[in-house]
Amino acid sequence: MSASIRVTIWNEYRQDRDWPEILAVYPEGIHKVIGNALGAQEDIRVRYATLDDAEHGLTQAVLDDTDVLIWWGHIAHGEVSDHMVQRVCDRVTLEGMGVIFLHASHASKPFKKLCGTHSNRLKWREDGARERIWVIEPAHPIARGIPECIVLDQEEMYGEPFDIPAPDELVFLSWFKGGEVFRSGFVLRRGLGKCFYFRPGHESFPTYYNPHIQRVILNGVRYVNARDTLGEMPQVAFGHMETAPEP
Repeated sequence: MSASIRVTIWNEYRQDRDWPEILAVYPEGIHKVIGNALGAQEDIRVRYATLDDAEHGLTQAVLDDTDVLIWWGHIAHGEVSDHMVQRVCDRVTLEGMGVIFLHASHASKPFKKLCGTHSNRLKWREDGARERIWVIEPAHPIARGIPECIVLDQEEMYGEPFDIPAPDELVFLSWFKGGEVFRSGFVLRRGLGKCFYFRPGHESFPTYYNPHIQRVILNGVRYVNARDTLGEMPQVAFGHMETAPEP
């Protein structure tokens, strides 16, 4: 039997800790709802980290014991230490740790660094209108077990243009009541690691209780998992390079 997938869920944990209207939706925090769903799986082991923990909860020892990092942030991106950002990105690109960025984490420091962009600008509107998330690549492992369209009755609108590099794998496309569309689920390959961005999850709506949303995140964890089926980290051998003889 292969080893468990070691998942660390990082949550900024400000609004869902301090704002009464958000606490009413997520009384234990967004990270706990996601973690409870993932932790119900026999092959997944969950730990939590938050912005106000020492070293943001992302010590080198924690990251070394993490196969997949899930990141949720919104109003305090600037408080994340640049040193911690580099530590996370090195673990992804040089050692193959998988990472999942959720919702407003498109503006987080690690996602911007991994994208190689500075703005990651997009359109947005917080109106709580309906969102339809269409599966545009049904054969992709992240879409496994998902209907052709996930309907969320209340969500924040994100709209194109989205200032990011072209995704390596585009899985989901959202449509909103105002007619906007958005690349809401995609994979970026960075060095030895894979990054999955998934758009829905505004803090004032119960999006993370939706079983289809939970299934997408579960599929994403398994897809970007840092270890292969033997439970080992990917290895790259750099052999001795000889110069070609002169003609």
